[in-house]
Amino acid sequence: MKKILVIGSFGQIGSELTPELRRRYGNSNVIASDLCVKKGDSSIEDGPFEKLDVTDPKSIAEVVKKYKVDSIYNMAAILSVVAETKPQLAWNVGVNGIFNCLEVAREFDCALFTPSSIGSFGPGTPLDNTPQDTLQRPGTMYGVTKVTGELLSDYYHKRFGVDTRSVRFPGIISNVTLPGGGTTDYAVDIYYEAVKSGHYASFLKAGTFLDMMYMPDALNASIRIMEADPSRLKHRNSFNITAMSIDPEMIAAEIKKHIPGFKLEYQIDAGKQGIADSWPNSMDDSCARCEWDWKPEWDLASMTTDMLKAIREKYAKGLMK
Repeated sequence: MKKILVIGSFGQIGSELTPELRRRYGNSNVIASDLCVKKGDSSIEDGPFEKLDVTDPKSIAEVVKKYKVDSIYNMAAILSVVAETKPQLAWNVGVNGIFNCLEVAREFDCALFTPSSIGSFGPGTPLDNTPQDTLQRPGTMYGVTKVTGELLSDYYHKRFGVDTRSVRFPGIISNVTLPGGGTTDYAVDIYYEAVKSGHYASFLKAGTFLDMMYMPDALNASIRIMEADPSRLKHRNSFNITAMSIDPEMIAAEIKKHIPGFKLEYQIDAGKQGIADSWPNSMDDSCARCEWDWKPEWDLASMTTDMLKAIREKYAKGLMK
């Protein structure tokens, strides 16, 4: 990767991926872009920025041509809970958007990364140690868009030779980016509420195991797969990756090691619970480990320590209320 375009630089992952790419490749070599402009945001202040709509193929092509982009990170997405209330928007961004990126990548010979998700699986998928290659029949619009994106990306690689690559992200936990409408958001909220009030009401029930990952691992995975030797890649779209399979009780137990009086309660959201129940408890990521040496660096204990430290610092500086 020499000139990199990030589409969706203000999103859940894009907002942290953009500065990490700039740290590794240089500010001038990473072009940030999003549908809106956030004045004062580091993505604008620290390097080139273009206002860009993933549903507008002409604007993507113009930016790619202007900066001679050779690699595109398409991070634009509508998350699972929001997608259920706005299915047309989810399809437009998640499917038409990736189609536009694929066409531009084909025309300008770019490599393309578009993340998939555990949401690409459905109730017919094996819940435990979910295989890399298995039945994918999701029951949500979010999942439908992800599976469609995987299939389109594989097609463009096989039919046109486009260098498409992707990972199926688990739930992403971040101390920087606040939740944005995902089923796994409780795993972020619980840390903020633990510091703020000492208690949390989970919208998912005890025993709801889901794969999770700390944001630094997610960023590393996004970059490493794009740097991987293509001759080793038997799979492309998309690789299972994970770091930990956890439920609310496990997170609470780890928090209590730092905040002994923390209390976990439950206020189950039937809609979110239904989505979570259709997703895997744990994924088999052995293909990623074998084909491009994927290995997470963070576990529940180390992540919890870092999360609480970062959130306490935010409150101490008055950045959170």
